Amino acid sequence: MDMRGVVRRAMKSAAAGVLHHSGLRKALAAYRRHQSGGRRILIVSYHRVVEDFFGELQRSIPGLLISQETFRRHLEGLSAAGYKFATLGEALDVMSGARTAHDDLCVVTFDDGYRDVYRYAYPVLKEMGVPAITYLPADLIGTNYRFNHDRLFHLVHSVQAKGYQPLFDVLPEPAAGLMVEVMSGRKRLSAALDDFIGVHSSATLMDTIRALEERLGPDAQLLPEQGDLMDWDEVRTMSRDGFEFGAHTLGHVVLTHEPLDVVEREVRESKAVIERELGKPVRDFAYCNGWYSDDVIDVLMRNGFRSAVTTEDMNNRIGGNPFTLKRKVLWENFSVGVTGGYSSSLTVCQLDDCFGTLGMREPVLGRRPQRLKKEGQEVLPSGANTANPIIMTEGAAW
Repeated sequence: MDMRGVVRRAMKSAAAGVLHHSGLRKALAAYRRHQSGGRRILIVSYHRVVEDFFGELQRSIPGLLISQETFRRHLEGLSAAGYKFATLGEALDVMSGARTAHDDLCVVTFDDGYRDVYRYAYPVLKEMGVPAITYLPADLIGTNYRFNHDRLFHLVHSVQAKGYQPLFDVLPEPAAGLMVEVMSGRKRLSAALDDFIGVHSSATLMDTIRALEERLGPDAQLLPEQGDLMDWDEVRTMSRDGFEFGAHTLGHVVLTHEPLDVVEREVRESKAVIERELGKPVRDFAYCNGWYSDDVIDVLMRNGFRSAVTTEDMNNRIGGNPFTLKRKVLWENFSVGVTGGYSSSLTVCQLDDCFGTLGMREPVLGRRPQRLKKEGQEVLPSGANTANPIIMTEGAAW
């Protein structure tokens, strides 16, 4: 972490300590509760829960990782802060006014269907009696596929480790531009990938992956357990224990980057695949990268979905739109205090969104223009905000 990051962490930790121990945190939470319509409905999002965070850190995107120990402490902290764990359906009923809640609610969600969720999160959830929903890229479950973001991280990290910079003078754009930013030190790897994935289509990402693989040769292969996904037997095991599953497109596609016929297929068929495998209705969706548009919402509604989650770190309000549900994306360093260890006061202050209430944090919005109305027709306006809230770098959010 650079010096600015160290200072930022120290300031946050100090502020959290004051807010927590003075009782101001509870006052801010009460204000948020009033703003939300009488009850807070917090939806938290995770990606990968791993046994050893530091062991995985050098080969995986840091912002997708949380250790099993820290994950357990998050659940304990949420309960201690007064949240009752609820299913997504229960939370939606409270939001719609169909039922009332005596406590603030927390819904636990996972994106992408990583196998380590089955290995390390599922046992903790089951032991603690916490419900959860996992959003699956339906065509990738049970395959050896690795996500584009994981493949790019591995490839570029391999380039850094081996010092192959001269070979990349002949890389095509935009791959060459990505490598220049990383190899020159202008951006950290996670930050560079954050920006790169935010502006390029799935097809361009695949072209970049192929170009890097050709130059790295056998070193481009991902390690066997690095970012592997659940299979359908594991999904069904969790489903039988009452854990829920939603759709996350067929192939982890950012729908605002695609023409509407592709959006229709990704939405309709991802729902059908999961329903066929589980024998249960699928009514909930997660937007890849957290990005959505009115066109995408229309497609979801036509295909029988009841909700969709974003990565907008904001309040869910009673009476709010169930197709723009707000989520707080969590990872290991969300809870790291100034000394480098777990900070309970910092964690609970961030879960209660004290810094957002005080205007010290600006959320990244997920609403985007539909870039392609139909094949070949791009409508992305100049200067559109393309920040990607999923691949987080240290200190990226207050």
